[in-house]
Amino acid sequence: MNTPKIKITVRDFGEMTAELYPEMAPKTVENFLSLIEKDFFSGMIFHRVISGFMIQGGGYDESFTQKDADAIRGEFRANGFAQNTLKHTRGVLSMARTQDPNSASSQFFIMHRDAPYLDAQYAGFGRVTEGLEVIDKIAAVPTGRMGWFDDVPRTPVVIEKMEILER
Repeated sequence: MNTPKIKITVRDFGEMTAELYPEMAPKTVENFLSLIEKDFFSGMIFHRVISGFMIQGGGYDESFTQKDADAIRGEFRANGFAQNTLKHTRGVLSMARTQDPNSASSQFFIMHRDAPYLDAQYAGFGRVTEGLEVIDKIAAVPTGRMGWFDDVPRTPVVIEKMEILER
């Protein structure tokens, strides 16, 4: 099975290269690649940043307007998907969701530090292989409360673009 590679360019922070693991979460990887092909993530922000935990994006633009995508089945063990054994360690990409295990759509998070309590509870689907320092820089930004959300960067952290390097 091929290991797709993507690049995430974050304005004023740099680039991250990641590989995606369809053997762990095939529908999740396919959905993510499809969103990248549609240029869905350009102009989106990392709207939740918790140093020592993770950075989350893919749901809101700079004006904090929500952008929706169709939900997919949660491909993680607690949801009956036994093949996903990816651990939530530093640099891992995983799908964000609500309490509904099948609510993941476009929001994703990248682990700043290990969080083993997320293993089997969320669909990990890739790993940053270059640019871990970008995660560190983003994790260090000042955050505060905005509307319903805590941990929102005071200055938007904008995804300029995502691109597929290898499919």
